[in-house]
Amino acid sequence: MVAEGKMTSESEKTSEKIPENSKSDDKTEDIIPEKQALNPTPDKQHAMVMEKSVGLFSAVALIVGTMIGSGIFISPKGVLIGGGSVALSLIIWFLCGLLATLGSLCYAELGAAIPKSGGEYAYLIHTFAASHPTWGPVPAFLFAWLAMFVIRPGMVSIMVMSLGTYASKPFYGDCEPPVVVVKLITITVLVFIAFINATSVKFATKIQNVLTITKIAAIIIITVGGFYYMAIGKVDFISEGFLDTSVNPSDIALGFYNGLWAYDGWNNLNFVTEELKDPFKNLPRAIMIGIPTVTFCYILVNIGYFTVMSKEEILMSNAVAVVWGKKVLGVMAWIMPVFVVLSCFGAANGSLFSSGRLNLVVARGGHLVKALSFIHAKRRTPIPSIIFTTVVGIFLIMVFELGNLIEFFSFTAWIFHGLTCLCVIILRRTQKDLRRPYRVPIFVPVLVILGSIYLIVTPIILNPRIEFLYAFMFVISGLLVYFPFIHYKLRFPYINEITEVVQKILLIAPIHAE
Repeated sequence: MVAEGKMTSESEKTSEKIPENSKSDDKTEDIIPEKQALNPTPDKQHAMVMEKSVGLFSAVALIVGTMIGSGIFISPKGVLIGGGSVALSLIIWFLCGLLATLGSLCYAELGAAIPKSGGEYAYLIHTFAASHPTWGPVPAFLFAWLAMFVIRPGMVSIMVMSLGTYASKPFYGDCEPPVVVVKLITITVLVFIAFINATSVKFATKIQNVLTITKIAAIIIITVGGFYYMAIGKVDFISEGFLDTSVNPSDIALGFYNGLWAYDGWNNLNFVTEELKDPFKNLPRAIMIGIPTVTFCYILVNIGYFTVMSKEEILMSNAVAVVWGKKVLGVMAWIMPVFVVLSCFGAANGSLFSSGRLNLVVARGGHLVKALSFIHAKRRTPIPSIIFTTVVGIFLIMVFELGNLIEFFSFTAWIFHGLTCLCVIILRRTQKDLRRPYRVPIFVPVLVILGSIYLIVTPIILNPRIEFLYAFMFVISGLLVYFPFIHYKLRFPYINEITEVVQKILLIAPIHAE
């Protein structure tokens, strides 16, 4: 797909296959040079392709399902800490939804013009790679580097860690569940989700569709409960308005971090574009349906929270939905932990689904070991990529705490969200003839870029944290990997033999653009 900084246009065929000689004709070399691949069906009729099994409903479900995860049940506390007041907290929730919507519109233009899986990686390589032989591919590689080891595994890890916490909480009453129990549950669930995604694309998307409906049911319960309290005149908490509003820009930015975590996943559909049916129409449609729906739901849910619970109750709880359920549902309060667990499971499933495709595309572009670009010969699923993301996720689960991982993730992610939206502006100037089935007004990427700068710079200046230093250190480490292994193409001995053994064990084969 990506070779020497060039991308195929949307008019070219996007199906991919094994060449008849079983060897890669990809001109881009990577860390692991490609060995002769397994090729059980070399004829063109049986060419290896990523199955186009994601329709409009599944695409909307993927967006909604990955966005509505643990965030809406955990983040209200962090947003309230940052905003200080009920009114400003609701404004932050709305602005987070607006920023996610504007960002998704930029991604829709890029995704329609560059209909390739890989999300930010595909757009960064298309925009910058040809500009300079040495530094041009660096933005895409740094995104891939951070996405592989921080952003994508971190997203999945946060979701399953939240699931582990809520799943174990009912068994320990008022006590906090032991960390080892939470992490064992978390790792078990992550491995199970990986098995589902490695087994069948259709099964993974069906689970996503079903659990998305379950999440909407949870949203409806909280919303209806909140409006019922308003109808009977219990509006003391929500009527506090702007009382205790924060005026500290750093606190507000950290409030945005928590809110944006709840919205994260809005770009997941761009990672599976090659499996999307009619991507030119369904990509922008799914975005315009999915993200405003989530924003509307989040506003209603927070109104439901603030109608039933005081600010003090929210600030003292790490599981806002559980406390809400105890106050409103009585003996049926057990429903809320169940909904939270199902919500986290669905979000983690969708995130791992899209993360596996990202690693596949990055490896195919020469920025990862080539074996990660292979798919199963029969199931057509990116098994090596899924295994890689799962292993990194398990490491993050074992090493990090949930709160630190959220801040580390959000700070890193918005560096590249802003940089990707900058691609819209650059491509408008450098590739004016590029066919764009969907275009956004130029002020849209400008607003997203300004928002990203605020989110990145303000906390560093006013409230520096060790997590921000970790992010920059990881960027530097990416450069240390890029120059010897990518730019100068340093190779490891016996890697061809290792790749061949992995192919035989996993029954995987490479795919290449026609």
